[in-house]
Amino acid sequence: MILRPLLFATALFALTATPAWAGADDATAVPVLRASVAVTSDVVRVGDLIDNAGTFALVPVYRAPDLGTTGVLPVAQVLAVLRQHQVIGVDTHDLKDVSVTRLARTVTAKDIQAAVAEALAHRSNLGEAANITLTFDRDLQDIRLDASNSGSLEVTTARYEARGGHFDVTLSIANDAGNAPTQLRFTGVAIETVDAVILTRSVERTDILRASDIVVERRPKADVGGDPAVRDSAIGMQMRHSMRAGQPVRVADLAKPDLVQRDQNVTLIYQTAGIYLTTRGKALDNGTEGDVVSVFNPQSKRTVSGVVTGRGQVSIQIVTPKPVVVSDTAAIASEEPTTTAALAQSTNSPVTPKPE
Repeated sequence: MILRPLLFATALFALTATPAWAGADDATAVPVLRASVAVTSDVVRVGDLIDNAGTFALVPVYRAPDLGTTGVLPVAQVLAVLRQHQVIGVDTHDLKDVSVTRLARTVTAKDIQAAVAEALAHRSNLGEAANITLTFDRDLQDIRLDASNSGSLEVTTARYEARGGHFDVTLSIANDAGNAPTQLRFTGVAIETVDAVILTRSVERTDILRASDIVVERRPKADVGGDPAVRDSAIGMQMRHSMRAGQPVRVADLAKPDLVQRDQNVTLIYQTAGIYLTTRGKALDNGTEGDVVSVFNPQSKRTVSGVVTGRGQVSIQIVTPKPVVVSDTAAIASEEPTTTAALAQSTNSPVTPKPE
């Protein structure tokens, strides 16, 4: 970028034929051209281009480059402009060009998005800022401001319409040059999103989810609901009903996989203290681990209930009555005959009735 001289600059200042550094020590008064220049204003002054500019240091001679960009000035042109201001005898150090950079403060699109999301967080049932997805009415790009805008991004106003999701947020940046803060306004639509488990294929009821059947995507919370499934927990689970590819999976859509299927031949396990018996039976219900199901025992021709303890396994716990310990023999003697007879029958021991 070649910078343009300010044609009106010479008319703004009264010039004299005597250089500003006349009479000063030659070792320090000689004007020296700078190889690179950084400016913060929209003009380049004599004092920006050379050292020892004297009273002409504040004279503007060039328009500054655009914010955040660098322009190039041929040394021959610079010397010609300086001579118009009686600045002569400049030591160029054999330079060919002078680079001029316009300092700027860049506010990135990422910073703007983060500031707007933070301003809208927890408004009208919106969640954390990290879960808010923003769509701006205009393409969001980095913004370059004058370098004097050194303040942080502060929220001036923030409005959010829950029904349509529209937002209107104004951010301000303080200016250390004493000017009013810079105002930046942004509008668009904000929605809360969550990590959702999405089906990659259509599934049927009782299908078991594999890792290849699902992917994780950000989806609007309103579309997923309040109980989104978690990927690691969903793998290996069984579908409660049929679903189409592309649908989000909720916790309510999943169940533990059935370890026993209706009409399946299962192993019946009878357990009691010191006894472990197995036999075959036919399940009359579906069941997952811990479910109570009915099983038909073809040997006894009876239907029994048991707990699913493994794939194709149903356990039946046999409760053994605990023996009754009676320490009061007088109480035994006073029992009614029917009770005494029942005790004799249960122990298979003869009991002699008490004489009249």
